[in-house]
Amino acid sequence: MNPLNKIQEHNQSIWLDLLDREIMDSGKLQDLIDDDDLRGLTSNPSIFEKAISGSSDYDEDIIDLSKTEDSNAAIFFDLALSDIQRAADLFKPVFDKTNGQDGLVSLEVSPYLARDTDGTIEQARDLWKRVNRKNVMIKIPGTKEGLIAIRECLREGININVTLLFGLPRYREITDAFMGGLEDRLAEGNSIKDVSSVASFFLSRIDVMVNPMLKEKGADDLVGKIAIASAKEAYQIYLEMIASDRFKNLEENGAQKQRVLYASTGTKDPSFSDVIYVESIIGKDTINTLPIETIDAFRDHGKVAETLTQNLDEAKKALEELAKVGIDMDEITRKLENEGIEKFNQAYEKLIKSIDTQKRKL
Repeated sequence: MNPLNKIQEHNQSIWLDLLDREIMDSGKLQDLIDDDDLRGLTSNPSIFEKAISGSSDYDEDIIDLSKTEDSNAAIFFDLALSDIQRAADLFKPVFDKTNGQDGLVSLEVSPYLARDTDGTIEQARDLWKRVNRKNVMIKIPGTKEGLIAIRECLREGININVTLLFGLPRYREITDAFMGGLEDRLAEGNSIKDVSSVASFFLSRIDVMVNPMLKEKGADDLVGKIAIASAKEAYQIYLEMIASDRFKNLEENGAQKQRVLYASTGTKDPSFSDVIYVESIIGKDTINTLPIETIDAFRDHGKVAETLTQNLDEAKKALEELAKVGIDMDEITRKLENEGIEKFNQAYEKLIKSIDTQKRKL
């Protein structure tokens, strides 16, 4: 057993934060499922931009689709849906083996809709219907505007991956939207047994923003600790949720837990361990979605131990010290949310332009 296999002993699932045709055509994705016990997959606009603009694998489809689709955005979603369906089919045995807990593949609504509640709901419905796979999740940003959309989509029985979460107060609101959506669905006499959701908490971007500020203030002892401290505090909120009477009532009616999914877990600072955001947050009923480089690194030299519930006092103290040195975590998370939306918008714009360029060239 390699470290990726062993991590499952702590009931944490490893998902892949990557999707392109090469990884499916080469058989590498199937190897990861078979050999490393890979349990799921996430995608986002940046991933699709690299996949489509970075290879010729999509050229023939772009030519064919340009004959019938009147917009480059429509071409993109046709390409994305095809890849998502194919990946979902590869993960279907995992989905069946885990009774729907894993084996899930995520597709994101347009990043342009991050501040548009009604537009998000409309597109989530459309993508869910078109993808036509029970083991797919539609990704909706956990913005203020996304809260209503998340609740409504869960009410309708759409699997939801809440993405771009950075702050603990917003995560609490997400747990309320999750339970509210299931309660609405149950009140209408519908089953909630097959409705799946995760809450994706982004980590390394927190440290990338906070670390330079800490160094400026001479708080070097906190450098590299804030994202992991936030991850541990988020897990405590999760534990509170599943222990609540409100969730227990839902669970008695068949509800699945909305697990925390840790995202942005590739190390961006070369002075840190390349597996720091894996080794430091191993815990029960969680997911870590990793870039392929981090998967390879953890397979090679990762150490497996229950860490997510360890040193909680230190985690809480680190966040308290952050405030004492004059860094407002709420302000940081607002900036990160806006920055995250902007980065995905830029990737999406680049993607659409790339499709247009390739269409004209071809």
